[in-house]
Amino acid sequence: MCRLLVVKSEEPIQLALLLTAPAHSIINQASDSRLRLDSGAVNADGFGVGWYPSQLLDPDPTPGVFKSCTPAWSDENLRRLAEKVRSELIFAHVRASTTGALTQPNCHPWRYGSLLWMHNGCISSWTKIIRKVQADLSDEFYHLPKGNTDSEWAFSVFLERLSKLTDPRATVIPHQLLRQAMLETISLLNSYVASLPPSSTPPEPSLLNFCVTDGISVVATRYISSRTEEAASLFFSTGSRFELDEKSVEDNGRKNYRMSKADRREKVVLIASEPLTFERSDWLEVPSQTCVVITPKNNLLKFPIIDQFFLPTSMPARREGFAEKKGFLTSGTANPKGLRWAERSLS
Repeated sequence: MCRLLVVKSEEPIQLALLLTAPAHSIINQASDSRLRLDSGAVNADGFGVGWYPSQLLDPDPTPGVFKSCTPAWSDENLRRLAEKVRSELIFAHVRASTTGALTQPNCHPWRYGSLLWMHNGCISSWTKIIRKVQADLSDEFYHLPKGNTDSEWAFSVFLERLSKLTDPRATVIPHQLLRQAMLETISLLNSYVASLPPSSTPPEPSLLNFCVTDGISVVATRYISSRTEEAASLFFSTGSRFELDEKSVEDNGRKNYRMSKADRREKVVLIASEPLTFERSDWLEVPSQTCVVITPKNNLLKFPIIDQFFLPTSMPARREGFAEKKGFLTSGTANPKGLRWAERSLS
């Protein structure tokens, strides 16, 4: 599975405190299978990080982006950058490719104006629907992708939908419009697959864990085009501070971090494919078919994605087989700390 991380904080956070320093950061998880809850391969197909400069220091709302097709854990430039950059909003992604070559343009996140976009998952029947996807795009968004991944083309679809609602190059875009464009993007991708001629072999589901931000709000989804299977895993954590746990150090010398909850305010919000700590109380699992919004005031909202693949809570539990087979699911199997993350869920 790919791994993604969203960080939104009231105060600037040093990238290193999220990407490289913690024992269970997404970069350390990518290289060390003992730190992961899934049994998939290492994430060696590149990485990327996007961040927004502090408005007090730089009035330009355009985010910075650093990407490389080398393994994240061996890139000294990333470590040097992470030690110097601080930001209130960070997108990070380590890649295990499903479509597209091992090249820098295929690494997440992608940028358009003040927007950042990344994806964990895969789009069903991509080679069969890509021509339909491209045919429905305006010239501007057709020519936008520089790589050949389904994820980047999905960004063009999103921008096309957003352009019907507002100017995608606006400095600030209300999160209500970002969410509406996101839902329309998912619906449209599903319609492309549904329009394919009937086949003796039904298409596999799409796994659509998308994240988008304008630097002020964040919209993320955990979604699968199936009524019976679980989507790729997604968790969130909120608190007053993400900090070093002075009492806990791993055997290999890496430092453990924890989410401090000194008060009721959500000063820091993390969204991640897999928990960055093994403290049970730090994380909650986002249910499949859910859209999560982080507002400008750091409030975390959740909305069910109600379509033909939505299941009421009274229905039987979804199966984990498909996403787990694809390496996109953090399952309920025992992990190094003996916890079962699948037992946690949003209320």
